[in-house]
Amino acid sequence: MPKAPREAVQRFEWPCPGALIQNDVKRFARFSSPGHAVTGDRFRTAAQKREKVGYEFAHSAIDDHSRLAYTELHSDEKAATVLGFTQRAIAFFAGHGIVIERWQTDNAWTYTNNNALAALFAAHGIRHRTIKPRTPRHNGKVERYQQTLKREWGLGQRYRSSDARAAALPHWLHHYNNERNHSSLSNRPPITRVRNDPRQNS
Repeated sequence: MPKAPREAVQRFEWPCPGALIQNDVKRFARFSSPGHAVTGDRFRTAAQKREKVGYEFAHSAIDDHSRLAYTELHSDEKAATVLGFTQRAIAFFAGHGIVIERWQTDNAWTYTNNNALAALFAAHGIRHRTIKPRTPRHNGKVERYQQTLKREWGLGQRYRSSDARAAALPHWLHHYNNERNHSSLSNRPPITRVRNDPRQNS
């Protein structure tokens, strides 16, 4: 029986900054020395094989219209962590003159059953939207951003450790928002699409 045809890609962009923020989390393995993804060398000593360094989680929010992005690294995806990240992300966008109308996430428990998060959205007049289950493409801009985050920040340099990688994140994020040209934005950085940004006048 032939496979069902894929749903046609429908490209859509909200008309102004703040109309929709897409939010998601991506997991990155911690490490104490450069891994094979950047060195090409898969050999590990017995001590390295026994070492359990765990993971860290990049919580990200991106404005659908401008692509202005905000990312923090945390050790988990728990409700309290999601709440704190969201509070700071809202403040970040507000600092650029962006008033958020909608905030979109997947259907993870920490988003859909987080009473403190719901109260935060209500206090700011933000409507919380969730995507259809098992359709990450509906959060396509943050998914694409996370691919760029992995390629350019996560694997773009040969870091001596995951702590060194974490220290480089703010610098990369500034580059992404203010200097890196985007083909989808007529080869301009996201900051150029943020209207009435107080920082542009300073």
